Amino acid sequence: MAHCGAAVESGEKTEVVERRAERQPGTIWRDWIVAATAVAALVADQVTKYLVRENMAIGESWPAEGFFRLTHGTNSGSAFGLFQDQTVILTIASVFAIGFIIYFYRSHSDRSWITKFTVGLLLGGAVGNLIDRLIAGRVTDFIDVGPWPIFNLADSSITVGITLLIASLILTGGKTEEPSMSEEVESSDSYGR
Repeated sequence: MAHCGAAVESGEKTEVVERRAERQPGTIWRDWIVAATAVAALVADQVTKYLVRENMAIGESWPAEGFFRLTHGTNSGSAFGLFQDQTVILTIASVFAIGFIIYFYRSHSDRSWITKFTVGLLLGGAVGNLIDRLIAGRVTDFIDVGPWPIFNLADSSITVGITLLIASLILTGGKTEEPSMSEEVESSDSYGR
């Protein structure tokens, strides 16, 4: 196995470089945290939407009144009901957003678990709403909280993902949590001394 240009003697140092070399290239789907989070968010979104569509009439709420309710609604627009009946534009925008999320992750050097988790949430949510738009031309919404517009788990995944990603970038100052290969080799050099 190539050692990514690092001169390494043997033993623990070789193992560190080989582990890093295995992580370095590759695709987004080799990252199990991203994939597991995206799949979990997507499945939860699609299953809950299916259950709402099968068990509630459009406009029906359970309970009938209260601050938090399940209300079956549909939305042919985007967040907060903007861009109503612009399915083609929103579908194209969703595809570009998914592409941008993948590009961001692949080009961003921070491979911390929080970045992987947030990217998974963003992908799962974006794909969940894209599936609705492609199949029905509109998104199924059902979470009804107080005065806010009705939303779904895909919307929640996207909102939480963006919030966590911004907080992470602010708190870390954009620095990576995972050391570079040269830092790993140096730390293993000093460890062996």
